[in-house]
Amino acid sequence: MSQLRLLPPRLGVQAVRLLSARGIPGPGLRSRSSGPPATFPGGRGGGDSSYVEEMYFAWLENPRSVHQIRGHHVAQLDPLGILDADLDSFVPSDLITTIDKLAFYDLQEADLDKEFQLPTTTFIGGSENTLSLREIIRRLESTYCQHIGLEFMFINDVEQCQWIRQKFETPGVMQFSSEEKRTLLARLVRSMRFEDFLARKWSSEKRFGLEGCEVMIPALKTIIDKSSEMGIENVILGMPHRGRLNVLANVIRKDLEQIFCQFDPKLEAADEGSGDVKYHLGMYHERINRVTNRNITLSLVANPSHLEAVDPVVQGKTKAEQFYRGDAQGKKVMSILVHGDAAFAGQGVVYETFHLSDLPSYTTNGTVHVVVNNQIGFTTDPRMARSSPYPTDVARVVNAPIFHVNADDPEAVIYVCSVAAEWRNTFNKDVVVDLVCYRRRGHNEMDEPMFTQPLMYKQIHKQVPVLKKYADKLIAEGTVTLQEFEEEIAKYDRICEEAYGRSKDKKILHIKHWLDSPWPGFFNVDGEPKSMTCPATGIPEDMLTHIGNVASSVPLEDFKIHTGLSRILRGRADMTKKRTVDWALAEYMAFGSLLKEGIHVRLSGQDVERGTFSHRHHVLHDQEVDRRTCVPMNHLWPDQAPYTVCNSSLSEYGVLGFELGYAMASPNALVLWEAQFGDFHNTAQCIIDQFISTGQAKWVRHNGIVLLLPHGMEGMGPEHSSARPERFLQMSNDDSDAYPVFTKDFEVSQLYDCNWIVVNCSTPASYFHVLRRQILLPFRKPLIVFTPKSLLRHPEAKSSFDQMVSGTSFLRVIPEDGAAAQAPGQVRRLIFCTGKVYYDLVKERSSQGLEGQVAITRLEQISPFPFDLIKQEAERYPDAELVWCQEEHKNMGYYDYISPRFMTILGQARPIWYVGREPAAAPATGNKNTHLVSLRKFLDTAFNLHAFEGKTF
Repeated sequence: MSQLRLLPPRLGVQAVRLLSARGIPGPGLRSRSSGPPATFPGGRGGGDSSYVEEMYFAWLENPRSVHQIRGHHVAQLDPLGILDADLDSFVPSDLITTIDKLAFYDLQEADLDKEFQLPTTTFIGGSENTLSLREIIRRLESTYCQHIGLEFMFINDVEQCQWIRQKFETPGVMQFSSEEKRTLLARLVRSMRFEDFLARKWSSEKRFGLEGCEVMIPALKTIIDKSSEMGIENVILGMPHRGRLNVLANVIRKDLEQIFCQFDPKLEAADEGSGDVKYHLGMYHERINRVTNRNITLSLVANPSHLEAVDPVVQGKTKAEQFYRGDAQGKKVMSILVHGDAAFAGQGVVYETFHLSDLPSYTTNGTVHVVVNNQIGFTTDPRMARSSPYPTDVARVVNAPIFHVNADDPEAVIYVCSVAAEWRNTFNKDVVVDLVCYRRRGHNEMDEPMFTQPLMYKQIHKQVPVLKKYADKLIAEGTVTLQEFEEEIAKYDRICEEAYGRSKDKKILHIKHWLDSPWPGFFNVDGEPKSMTCPATGIPEDMLTHIGNVASSVPLEDFKIHTGLSRILRGRADMTKKRTVDWALAEYMAFGSLLKEGIHVRLSGQDVERGTFSHRHHVLHDQEVDRRTCVPMNHLWPDQAPYTVCNSSLSEYGVLGFELGYAMASPNALVLWEAQFGDFHNTAQCIIDQFISTGQAKWVRHNGIVLLLPHGMEGMGPEHSSARPERFLQMSNDDSDAYPVFTKDFEVSQLYDCNWIVVNCSTPASYFHVLRRQILLPFRKPLIVFTPKSLLRHPEAKSSFDQMVSGTSFLRVIPEDGAAAQAPGQVRRLIFCTGKVYYDLVKERSSQGLEGQVAITRLEQISPFPFDLIKQEAERYPDAELVWCQEEHKNMGYYDYISPRFMTILGQARPIWYVGREPAAAPATGNKNTHLVSLRKFLDTAFNLHAFEGKTF
């Protein structure tokens, strides 16, 4: 027993369970070993039961132990030696740490030296079939309870569990050649000396250094090397700010002078926009992988300070790159996500992203997650930051194996990362590498961590850096000499100094040099649009007719559809014959025509296949054959681009981020995300605020994503009425006080200068044109569309083919074309509005017989504001009172946006009166009668031609 006491004091009995839990027969059956097993007196399974069966039966009788006693819980993971990685120092009573505990399994001290037949489910024996109990325990301890802690027994796939066992249990698997060790040392040198160089040169600058987890650099490079070896050509990374500059320098291989010049406060920005701090910027780089001598493309996606927000964006970009390469199995393109421990446990978008990992239209065929586990979140202790044992427990929901590893053991880290890359390539599933490390400085370099973690940082101050530990080890074993080590350091220091000297010559910062998703050939060599014009967006009538006919049919034979759907298809056929379209058919024609032009269209969101309001039906379901579906849109033309329409998980944040990333990959795709109701987009507000609204200004990144947000006050309550147009308009960057110069290309140049386009279409034709314009523009901008609900079936909300044929285009403003337009001098009131309220106004005007006295003009495009067309309309009716009418409450909707712009274009000479609902806290009432009363009230005001007499503006 004396040898047993030399083992680590907290023995990993779970390791023994891992040996036996799979493939062992139930109670009452005997060992599968060929030879006679050793016997124990009074054994639970009878006199001939094996030790591993004894252990297994004991766990069956005590399930609590099965879940709590795991090898990883007692592994030596903390480099500081002061914390338990699982936040629990309790050692269960059934761990064999002393002689007296042997009796728990009816064992005696003498049994430790007995030989036992090894079951076929373990690999610890290597070429041996029997081992002594003492050696079994030692080998299991060595595998599961040292610097690597494995969590995988929750995976319900025997093959996968056995694969992991073989990778870690087989004796001698962690043997490294001298060359591999020297490469690892050189990578550690670069990682650590880069941080040291920044600290020396810019001691008072925030840089969010990697000190305490320098091993992350060789870890990432190992994952990339191994993946490249297995055929990966494109790796897309997402990560937070900590260690980002180091990754840019030593993984992506960004020129060092480009990084160092970012610290110069006198550096002038050459690009338009606000730019971003250096530790948020992305990068795209193609290079030769020096280990495999193969081409590799690395893309680090730019991100905000909102931790984990970049996760779904990376996944979307990865999915798109796989799609365009025809890489359905993810053998050419993969993603790596780096996380912090506190954010990985605390941010809900992590969970949302994991739940996309195995969905057919969202899977990227496995992601390698690397957690930089500092064991602290800013100033918050892990025990206050999470309720789970590990920060990585969220990954268990998708059966991803989790490899915890002590970051002060570089060889263990490298081996684990190599296995993680192999796992992803073999099983196309996510995997997590948890680098248990520490943060040598505070949250940033100016922060004092001793205020809140005094004992931890006293230990950290004593901690020998991992580079010195590993160098001493290699020198001691003769792999390198001290002189070679010092020469490697001097070599990299010299590289840094030379780059620093060159960085002083840089006077201008080009953010476009940090672009994470370039579009070769789309812009000119200077990154500018090739033209500032947009062709007409109409299409030939025969194309409209063809698309309408396909949209009205079932292209597959013997495919039985629902009788209600048959009625809908007949309705589409009837409209096509009459040369008219409703909302759903106009969308069909926009998508279908783009597909013919080779533009991939992807529509994603909750229930989009059918449509929340049962209007779309882009996926037909056979009523008699389970899971047999048909997408007529993919049967339009022989050589068309593919159409993807996919119901998403019940997520906004994660899915919108995913589609944003998808749209980043190529400008030649129409990528749309539709909210179930526009109200729900605020769950994804982070993506909208930090990426969509500001992405081009911060990162010079164009993106043409389309947001479809059902919107309209229809008495459906405060959560099913408003897509919050006021928020999008508030974030629009056009200047309300700047009187524009109306040039011939004003319409397109105004779109180019804006940060996004906001529209509320009142006709199907407008919707058709704005979708096509999104692709035909010579640049890309996000498009926000407030889509209708009741207008989907409104008998007046239809458009003629005449408004969609060749030569027609999107109308930013639709002017009055009735009786009032024939005699503008007699018009007493000109009402401006947008969207659905137009139909309420027209109906009320007709009922009051005011067609000749009240003109109604629609703004189809709200932002950027159509100054030129509004000016024309106002001048057309010089004696008319100007009114803005909206169905939203006054403090919401559009009024606060349009009012100052009207004043600018009118030179403050004429007021623009407000008509609509009164200010309110909630966007809509939940009471149907209250809704109708407020509607009646503002309609009465809209057509009371004396309503504003005597009032001052």
